[in-house]
Amino acid sequence: MHIYLETDRLTLRRFTETDADDLVALNNDPDVMRYLNGGKATPREVIVGEILPAFISGGHFFAAVERETGEFLGWFHLRPSKDGAEDEPELGYRLRTSCWGKGYATEGSLALIDKAFAELGARRVFAQTMAVNRGSRRVMEKCGLRFVRTFFQDWPDAIDGSDQGEVEYELLRSDWAARLKR
Repeated sequence: MHIYLETDRLTLRRFTETDADDLVALNNDPDVMRYLNGGKATPREVIVGEILPAFISGGHFFAAVERETGEFLGWFHLRPSKDGAEDEPELGYRLRTSCWGKGYATEGSLALIDKAFAELGARRVFAQTMAVNRGSRRVMEKCGLRFVRTFFQDWPDAIDGSDQGEVEYELLRSDWAARLKR
């Protein structure tokens, strides 16, 4: 098992083919997918044939497992955006509903933010979500990211709340460094 990093309660490791069933379950939970695709199920063939291979080969997605039990909790990513700079990675996460409200998203995100600045030379870390996704926005705020903008995307299938747009939050290296000095 290739461990990317560990926190008090989490191990973030590379994905493997053995994660297929857990990823299928995660991507087929309507509550997990509510702000991503309106809660629609993702066919197993798509997950096993497209999503999981991309997670494995890309190197930017990490399975989150509970350190004590080894239980799959979800995933995190830290990756450059499609047309973005290498030193401005996007932070993302998707966790099982049973993990919500327990601080896992904040804990994993803080660890990845620290790694981005301390080891990977990031200038800026950013995250995006739907404006109506208060839970995800709260995680970003708890991690020290600040609201930057609201923007609107043209989605093929509008989902509940998409009329309010997407939001972007960021943390700059200088703000991260200042936080360390406190």
